[in-house]
Amino acid sequence: MDVGNSFGLVDTYLPQHIIALRLLIAAIFGAMIGFEREINTAEAGLRTHILVSVAAALFTILTFEIFHTIEAGPEGPKADPIRAVEAVTAGIAFLGAGAIFRSGRNVQGLTTGAGMWLAGAVGVATALGYYIIAGMVALFAILVLAALRVVAHRVVGGKPDPATATGRGEKS
Repeated sequence: MDVGNSFGLVDTYLPQHIIALRLLIAAIFGAMIGFEREINTAEAGLRTHILVSVAAALFTILTFEIFHTIEAGPEGPKADPIRAVEAVTAGIAFLGAGAIFRSGRNVQGLTTGAGMWLAGAVGVATALGYYIIAGMVALFAILVLAALRVVAHRVVGGKPDPATATGRGEKS
């Protein structure tokens, strides 16, 4: 009898070091997105985005591990891993919706909710081994969140950028 199995350890389809690497990369990409939110005093920042990304990656990895342990019947596999990815997406959307609130005619938290949803998608992509795509999307998210903030606040909204405004409402 294997020593690991006596402690409840289970053989995995993916090697353990690959699983750990994918979770670590998901944390890094989630941190990239969350850091931008953190420095701009968003309610959901660095820690939230890391947790969302890693949780999405873990659920995805577990889904495919379960898929590979289920024996296929005469018509093919009895499990559909896409359902779990859909459940992860719905769960993250629920968290994102919790970050959105309305006050009169103003709606706040949409970008934070969208960032959390994107961090989850990056976690899923990382869990599936699409590191380059996940990394490019994380970088694109930072570009959208940081660079287009100037456009949204200065050009479209006519408001000063809160990251560059002084306490008296003047730009530094």
